[in-house]
Amino acid sequence: MSTGSLVKAVAPKWWHKLFLLVVAIAAASLAFKTVALVAAAQEQMPAGQGQAAGMSAEGLKYLAAGLAVGLAGIGGGYAVGVAGAAAASAVAENREIAGTVLLYVALGEGIAIYGLLIAILLIFVA
Repeated sequence: MSTGSLVKAVAPKWWHKLFLLVVAIAAASLAFKTVALVAAAQEQMPAGQGQAAGMSAEGLKYLAAGLAVGLAGIGGGYAVGVAGAAAASAVAENREIAGTVLLYVALGEGIAIYGLLIAILLIFVA
C-alpha cells in the first residue's frame, strides 16, 4: 500500500498553453477594438444625437463591459482551477501549508473581480 497522495496535479500540455495564449491574444485584441469603436463613435456623434449608423456609443460601452466581465471570469476560473488542483495536491502531502495555498487560490479569483471593476467603470464613468 502506497503512502502517496490520492490527488495528483496534472501539468498542462504545451498545446494547452498555446491555445490559452491564442485565446488571450484574441480576447485582448477584441477588447481593444471594442474600446476603439466606442471612442470613435463618441467622437463622430454630434451632441444630442442618439444613434450613428446603427451603432451607438452606449451600446458599445455595454458590449465592452460584458466582454470585460466574461473574459475575466473565464481567466479567473482557469486560474482557480489550476491553483486549486495544485493546492489540493500540496495540502494532501503537507497539511501545515493549507492557509498559504488558500491565498494562492484566492489570488486567482481577483482576476474576475478586476474584470467586474472595469465593467462598472465602463458603465458608470465612461
